[in-house]
Amino acid sequence: MKAPLKLVVGIGNPGDQYASTRHNAGIWFVERLAQQLGGVFKEEKKFFARIANVNYEGQDLRLLIPTTYMNESGKSVGAFANFFKISPNQILIAHDELDFAIGTIRFKQGGGLAGHNGLRDISRSLGGSKDFNRLRVGVGHPGSKEQVTGHVLGRATAEDKDMIGQCIDEALACMPLALQGEWDQAMNRLHNFKIGNE
Repeated sequence: MKAPLKLVVGIGNPGDQYASTRHNAGIWFVERLAQQLGGVFKEEKKFFARIANVNYEGQDLRLLIPTTYMNESGKSVGAFANFFKISPNQILIAHDELDFAIGTIRFKQGGGLAGHNGLRDISRSLGGSKDFNRLRVGVGHPGSKEQVTGHVLGRATAEDKDMIGQCIDEALACMPLALQGEWDQAMNRLHNFKIGNE
């Protein structure tokens, strides 16, 4: 069954020191979406988040950026979804994806959590459900497990940020389909996207 989106979440780490790090790629997407729709974020302490309410093609949509650290994203998402009775399949979580090279971006519906601590915490907060949708923003893998933390918490180079920006632009262009629950069409379009040096 098609479930139109009601909540789009960008997860990462709070604070200026993390704003340009690869771990915050999901936040970059949600901030761009808010900018596109004229949404203004306001901090809501009871939801541990910055929240913007927007109207997207006649549909009310809430944008949420947790003010918790990535590994505690569920504290915010769970509180918000439970309060507004938003089911997991009406949620899109935008996050960084180590398994994809920079220049790759994909939608995913439900499924495994691929060891992503932010997604794991969100699943736990939603009663163990993995039915939420994801936007996986490729940030590349440094090559060894020991280097992962330094990689995701490192600042993206200008070239990387430009490539991620192009991916985000394409994902924004696919959002009208995703918002209506037309996931097959949204995926087909986004997954065929390529930039010059992918």
